[in-house]
Amino acid sequence: MNPAIEALIAGRHGDPFALLGPHGDLLRCFLPGARAVTALAREDGAELARLERVHPAGLFEGRFPRPTPYRLRIEWPAAVEEVEDPYGFGLLLGPLDLHLFGEGRHFGLGRVFGAQPMTVEGVPGVRFALWAPNAQRVSVVGEFNGWDGRRHPMRKRQEAGVWEIFLPRLAPGALYKYELLGPDGAMLPLKADPCALATEAPPATASRVFDLDRLDWSDGEWMRGRAARQAPHAPISIYEVHAGSWWRDAGGAAPDWDGLADRLIPYAKGMGFTHLEFLPITEHPFGGSWGYQPLSMFAPSARFGSPAGFARFVDRAHAEGLGVILDWVPAHFPTDAHGLYRFDGTPLYEHADPREGFHQDWNTAIYNLGRHEVRGFLLASAAHWLGDFHVDGLRVDAVASMLYRDYSRQPGEWVPNRYGGRENLEAVDFLRELNAMVTETFPGAMVIAEESTAWPGVSKPTSEGGLGFSYKWNMGWMHDTLHYMELEPIHRQYHHDAMTFGLVYAWSERFILPLSHDEVVYGKRSLLSKMPGDDWQKFANLRAYLGFMWAHPGKKLLFMGGEIGQWTEWNHDAAVAWPLLDAAPHRGLQRLVRDLNAALAALPALHALDDSPEGFRWVAGDARAESIFAWLRFGQAGDAPVLVLSNLTPVPRQGWRVGVPRGGAWREVVNTDADSYGGTNLGNGGLLQAEAVASQGFGQSLSLILPPLATLILTPQE
Repeated sequence: MNPAIEALIAGRHGDPFALLGPHGDLLRCFLPGARAVTALAREDGAELARLERVHPAGLFEGRFPRPTPYRLRIEWPAAVEEVEDPYGFGLLLGPLDLHLFGEGRHFGLGRVFGAQPMTVEGVPGVRFALWAPNAQRVSVVGEFNGWDGRRHPMRKRQEAGVWEIFLPRLAPGALYKYELLGPDGAMLPLKADPCALATEAPPATASRVFDLDRLDWSDGEWMRGRAARQAPHAPISIYEVHAGSWWRDAGGAAPDWDGLADRLIPYAKGMGFTHLEFLPITEHPFGGSWGYQPLSMFAPSARFGSPAGFARFVDRAHAEGLGVILDWVPAHFPTDAHGLYRFDGTPLYEHADPREGFHQDWNTAIYNLGRHEVRGFLLASAAHWLGDFHVDGLRVDAVASMLYRDYSRQPGEWVPNRYGGRENLEAVDFLRELNAMVTETFPGAMVIAEESTAWPGVSKPTSEGGLGFSYKWNMGWMHDTLHYMELEPIHRQYHHDAMTFGLVYAWSERFILPLSHDEVVYGKRSLLSKMPGDDWQKFANLRAYLGFMWAHPGKKLLFMGGEIGQWTEWNHDAAVAWPLLDAAPHRGLQRLVRDLNAALAALPALHALDDSPEGFRWVAGDARAESIFAWLRFGQAGDAPVLVLSNLTPVPRQGWRVGVPRGGAWREVVNTDADSYGGTNLGNGGLLQAEAVASQGFGQSLSLILPPLATLILTPQE
């Protein structure tokens, strides 16, 4: 027999379109298990040819009376099927798609690669496209073909290393994977689709066909006004959420996106947060990674329902005035056999050299950002979430691990860049291209860096040589201030600079102050449990600290559970300890966070110049012995100033004098020691009158009572 036919039957032919489908007046089909095959005219169903079985494995051939669009009537042992022949269609992907993909600049891959429902030559079905340049053969497999890789081998577009096929009559919802022969001819484990738009719920690993055009949106007004809501001058307060553990029902099950929307959106809105930020929702095999080891960069996790459910969540959030931010992970990926690792039998997405391509800390593979196709794959993922799902921002995880080739490595365990340095130049270029693409294509969207080093210009525009991020997490502020707050108050006077040091560099970047999930796991204790003293002092310390944070320059982020004073660390297999709200101290802390968000929104001085030294002035930054901090916040011309005082000892201070820039009455907007928050209710009666007594460089001053372990926020009475 012809060797090519033998290879086809054995499932090893790399160019099935050269043999299958119509060739002149010959039609050839390979349908293992079929009893008989007839070619019918596509238009009227007239019989064109009965095909003869020419090989017992299921190879059929027949002569066409004339070239015409056709379909096949296939007699299976248990049914008769009429369907168009996948091998009767011509080239599918256009040359521009392949060219842009090869350049790494096809930002619309989410609507081109993977499984795309569409109509070709008037026939509905699904087009599949996959990058696997080193594979000898690639097939789509699923329930629709008995997971038999011989049934639907794909055509290789040699110029791009991309495989394609159109499967007529296949519909959204179908499960599928890819079967590949590696460059050595060995069969690889079945692979999920790197560009899948939906997946099977873990621990199952198949991809699922989904139609993005079925998403409905009603958030045009939000999208038009989004840029102003997310600008450096806007009040931004972010509620960080792990979707699987914010709330669970009596049986311990997490809600789907619709159920989460019913509870989370009104809660976050009622608390005064401006944004929800989700730990990664891209599909990930191991729930214990919290999503930080994703494999499907285009698919929301099926743990919470369908992609349409996630789109409804975003739409509903926008309707209630809430933005949605996603944590996004372009730094690394897990090595599960069904995923990206050695995808076509070679290190395709990752570096071949483990000194560049393997994360020792996380046992994950590192993307090869020097490869155009890989860089473009990640850029297209970002564009997918921002464009197709109307997400308002991406928080890029582990940026420091991307920027430094020697990140968490010993000498000899890393490869220097071409200049002999430790900087990862390919990652720098990628991040700049990412941020430039977002700025140009998705006006008003945010890209936020989780970057823990002093890399210069993280939030500086790319046009000025920076990385171009919208904001950067201020990890240094978080670590310094948490360390200070964990100290017994008697020792705090010796660590005063930990609370003031953040103002030395506060204007070097546009910062977000994060009290994130990372600080309440793995033995670090919950925010409340970190605080020293008895239970009353723990609550008072945390209230004072949150007041200090909300009045400090920088946007705000708080992880779920922190706002109610959860005693235990976060557990991703459980829910926030909502029953704690039966106790007054927890309700009081929650009320304080709500009031702090209200003050942030109502007082421009607390947010309008977050990134400018003109928005801040120390009044008393050196009161070490008393552990008192006093400062002023300023907004634009005409905005009332705000005075902030934090007394971080349990000693009340009577008659503490502080200079102010205005005379007249000053109103106490927030006193974290108020009885409504669970405090002693020591304070200033809500209103103070400035006196013509010079103090700290001002001609007027206030004489205040500073409650113990408390923060006060005051502003001139209108």
